[in-house]
Amino acid sequence: MRATRAALALAVGALTPALLLASPSFAATAAVTASASTAAEADSPYDSMTEDELRIAIARILADESTGKAVRREAQEALDGTVDDMRAFLKTGIVLAQDEDNMVAIFRILADPDSGRAVYREATEAIEGTVEDRIAFLATGYRLAQAEDDRVAIAKILARTDISPALRAAAEAAIDGTPEELRWFLEVGQYEVDG
Repeated sequence: MRATRAALALAVGALTPALLLASPSFAATAAVTASASTAAEADSPYDSMTEDELRIAIARILADESTGKAVRREAQEALDGTVDDMRAFLKTGIVLAQDEDNMVAIFRILADPDSGRAVYREATEAIEGTVEDRIAFLATGYRLAQAEDDRVAIAKILARTDISPALRAAAEAAIDGTPEELRWFLEVGQYEVDG
């Protein structure tokens, strides 16, 4: 199993750039964003901004610590370009770059050997889905899928016959908890009870 996941991790690392550019959902995303931007261009607040205002808007994006590599790369290219390049980045380029960053984040989750079945299933669906699917997975789907995997792990602990009564009671209390409580039990709580 570990050898399979290691091979998957290597494949994901090697194929990520090609997958990002060749996947149908990425192409569809570009088409959807392009058509949406055409309709929104007439009402865009960026059209009335001066060059300095555009630079400030992009600088704020670059100053945000949570900004991903693709967004940083595209923002820097826009700053190095023309006023039209900056406007295009702020209108549509940032959406495409953020989706690239989201896909890379999901590929990393898929490559993690500790990712369980539910996480793997939901991450795969997000990669094959839309921009919105990837955003939703990273915002809440990953947490919920991890909780599903954590419940399975706790159920396996409860299925064992060799556990102490204290560990059984703690596992029974944890299995109905929040995603954070499930994770805490598996990472810390079970060892405190048996420790």
